[in-house]
Amino acid sequence: MPLKRSSTFGAGKGHAPLPSLGEQFRAAREARGVTLSEAAERIHIRSVYLQAIEEEDWPSIGAAVYVRGFLRTYARFLGLDPEGAVAQFNDLTGITPHAAALALAEEEEASRRLGRAGPSVWVWLAGVVAIALLAIVGYSFWQLEAPSAAGRAAPLAAATSVPPATAVPPATAVPDAALTAAPSAAPAVSPVASPPAPLASGAERVTLTWTAPAWVRVIVNSKQVSEGTFPAGTVRTYQGARVNLRVGNAGGVTVNENGRDLGSLGPSGNVVDRTFAASN
Repeated sequence: MPLKRSSTFGAGKGHAPLPSLGEQFRAAREARGVTLSEAAERIHIRSVYLQAIEEEDWPSIGAAVYVRGFLRTYARFLGLDPEGAVAQFNDLTGITPHAAALALAEEEEASRRLGRAGPSVWVWLAGVVAIALLAIVGYSFWQLEAPSAAGRAAPLAAATSVPPATAVPPATAVPDAALTAAPSAAPAVSPVASPPAPLASGAERVTLTWTAPAWVRVIVNSKQVSEGTFPAGTVRTYQGARVNLRVGNAGGVTVNENGRDLGSLGPSGNVVDRTFAASN
């Protein structure tokens, strides 16, 4: 049932008009020296609703159940009779509670409208927030752990399988056409070299000694005569008018040209090309 603005209440014949319900609230507030804003902050009711009570603007507040709750709370704060204020409101509007117990229920519902939730509600809300936070933290931890577990599952060998600085082709079996010495049976022990045969005029004699495993390709007189990866301790001699070498691990092979020790052709791991040509 919609509420209506009331006029002066309680006037009788031959008597001065009594203060209306709203005027009684305003007078009590002013007597206490309290502003609408201060009262609203103290009792947690918006100042616009307190002003509506003092102006008896009931439609601005809403349903009668809210008006009664606000009237009781405001009356207690100002030292007025809460139930007397509600009775005057009922007389003004013609709305009467069905039972005495309704007053308490109305006040509780009005309190909920003001957002004053009971302790149990706050405890429930805190529990919901805590569960949500735990879920977020758990999911974030799982996201961080999944990549770490995948990284730990990778074999350690993957970290050590670093390719050499320069790729070396795999060894291929190529017949040695111009060899004058066979590889040593024991890689770690170099065989005793027999005195080299006299060098023919216009020829180069190149002897390679492996001090570490290394890939080598040898071309003699424009013909490939050897290619492969040989172990440390291998000794081979090549002879021809022109000897071309490509060494995949320059620091692992020493060179002797015509009896002159040249040492290694470069640093370990480097690929080096070298040509030895006989001078006419």
